[in-house]
Amino acid sequence: MKFVDEARIEVSGGRGGNGCASFRREKFIPKGGPDGGDGGRGGSVWAVANRNINTLIDYRYARKHQAKNGEHGTGSDCYGAAGDDIELRVPVGTVIRDEGSGVVLADLAQDGQRALLAKGGAGGLGNLHFKSSTNRAPRQRTLGEPGEHRFLQLELKVLADVGLLGLPNAGKSTLIAAVSNARPKIADYPFTTLQPNLGVVRTSAEQSFVIADIPGLIEGAAEGAGLGHQFLRHLARTRLLLHVIDVEPMDGSDPVAGARAIVAELKKYDVSLYRKPRWLVINKIDLVPAEECAKRLAEIKRRLRSKAPLYAISGATGEGTRELVYAVQRFLNEAPVEDAGAQEN
Repeated sequence: MKFVDEARIEVSGGRGGNGCASFRREKFIPKGGPDGGDGGRGGSVWAVANRNINTLIDYRYARKHQAKNGEHGTGSDCYGAAGDDIELRVPVGTVIRDEGSGVVLADLAQDGQRALLAKGGAGGLGNLHFKSSTNRAPRQRTLGEPGEHRFLQLELKVLADVGLLGLPNAGKSTLIAAVSNARPKIADYPFTTLQPNLGVVRTSAEQSFVIADIPGLIEGAAEGAGLGHQFLRHLARTRLLLHVIDVEPMDGSDPVAGARAIVAELKKYDVSLYRKPRWLVINKIDLVPAEECAKRLAEIKRRLRSKAPLYAISGATGEGTRELVYAVQRFLNEAPVEDAGAQEN
């Protein structure tokens, strides 16, 4: 299935039914009086988070959603039926904004969570409500009110505890495949990953965490270059970022310069994302002799002037990955859920 994490929809609540102006007319009951019933309320449009849905692709093709109108009132004190509500099922983690004002209407972060998107209009009043001691035969009634009408933006932010970021071909997909149940596409060329991948890392029978891999970032990503900027929002809910750095880039570039460029782009895109705890993960150490590898690791840490934890791994062979995932699990167990702290490279 194609991954879609943005959509624009139009929602409308149903119009309320009109009230009725009628009078009781039965044999042997002269001047029976008013008996017009009220109109039914219009249906409303709701959004419901559903854990069995992974993308917003349905809303790329079904853009307009209109709830049912309420029925009109009739004589004999008969009220009109209310219009049926409609529910739009969306993935857990969907943020819904009003397109005009930009106000966030809902952030559906839990399965089954509901949010009202467009309220149906109230039904009109029948002439039964207007009778009084001085107005015995009222002919007044009111019309049903229109339902709310909105243009909305849906944005999916995947729910993950840990996020991977780095340059294209740094080995993020290989790492997530090595430590989790995710099976992303892996190849020896850049931009292999075209959409976010989620994997569950199980460290024991009782403990696990979710890790997210997004397309690689390049310099200028904050201005729209490359693919990664489109998916950076998926790191917003994570509690820890793992900055994957290729110790031996295929193009012979400087890994430290590349790492600094990623950090700069992260800061341009979102300061709160930049301030998240961020660990250094030096990947592909199997490609460098052991003696030279130790020197390179020390040089990378010195030049980055980082106080963050540093882990040397090989996603291809699995070397160092066990120590990394257990350290991540300890961090997640100890760090508060609402604020995992701030740390900068």
